[in-house]
Amino acid sequence: MLMKGDACLFIQLDTVQQYNEEIELCPLRKEKQFSGVSNDILGFLSKWTRILDSCNGLILCRTTYKNPVELFVCNPSTQSWLSIPIPEHLQQNPNANLKVMLECGNEFLDSDDYKVINFEDPIDWESSSYYTCNVFHAKDGVWKTMEKPFFVGPRRMKFDMPVHYNGSLHFISDCSTYLAKNNPYFRPYVMSYNLENGTSSLLKLPNEARRGSHDLSCDMSIFKWSNLSSSVPQSICLVRLKKCVFTIWVLKDYESSSWYKIMKVRVKALGLKEKDPKVAAFTVMNGNILIFVVGKKVYSYGLNDENYMRLEEVGEHRCDSRVCFTSYSNTLRPCGTGATTMSYKQCYALEPSSQVQSSY
Repeated sequence: MLMKGDACLFIQLDTVQQYNEEIELCPLRKEKQFSGVSNDILGFLSKWTRILDSCNGLILCRTTYKNPVELFVCNPSTQSWLSIPIPEHLQQNPNANLKVMLECGNEFLDSDDYKVINFEDPIDWESSSYYTCNVFHAKDGVWKTMEKPFFVGPRRMKFDMPVHYNGSLHFISDCSTYLAKNNPYFRPYVMSYNLENGTSSLLKLPNEARRGSHDLSCDMSIFKWSNLSSSVPQSICLVRLKKCVFTIWVLKDYESSSWYKIMKVRVKALGLKEKDPKVAAFTVMNGNILIFVVGKKVYSYGLNDENYMRLEEVGEHRCDSRVCFTSYSNTLRPCGTGATTMSYKQCYALEPSSQVQSSY
């Protein structure tokens, strides 16, 4: 079960506000019976938490009902919960914006270990391009600070969409026009951070993607790419949505920042039922399925293999504004030593802090 792809999507409001918000689950059509998440668990998550990340059956959550926030890891399928100590800088500055992500390996023998990675906001304007990296190992139960900070350059990074590839975490910058044209970072880019040695590296985007990227209609994101039939089986894909046109590139050579384009398609040409479709959000699931929202409907569009160019309506959502996705797959991966397992009804009735007792 640890090796299979994600089968569902958690859908919630695209917001950083800390009020309660409904969390919905949207399974892919053929996987509806295998989500492993009950309505009681969804009710609990909606009542108390916001989902920050997901990896191999575990979800990383923050509480939304108190300040400072609390962090915990949860397996919705096994109803297991484990609290995560709050990093020191968040204890001192409870209003700081959370930049945390969850990393789990696929190795079964090491399935009770995982990492929670937090990037700490710069302390002042002069150091605004440097983010301190703190790593929490579930087996050790403590946060450790990396020796080298993460250099991101002068642009703001999208910390909510990391791609773990080639031993590093990758983040794409925004596209806004607040830098001068003679600035070497004027165009958007990708920055990587090596989790072993703390090295920061810049990855250039394809020239076609960079041109016109400051247009207000332009939105670019990076995702993990997977294509077993290709000479580049695993890589990074770049998705640009501009003026209702999807363009997708795949990283071909890491060292030279070489990309190749695999698709360019107008949203209207996908065969949607809507007369004037406006895409509100998009992601790439399992490395080969484009997921996007038009109105209240959620669609999937195959990017390779047997689902190539196949459009499906996979569900609907009830959010009133922009949404964000977190892909999920039910597995039996444990939350770690000291985790508590409770019934769905108990989970729904109690706060995370009153039910999750950690041994750390």
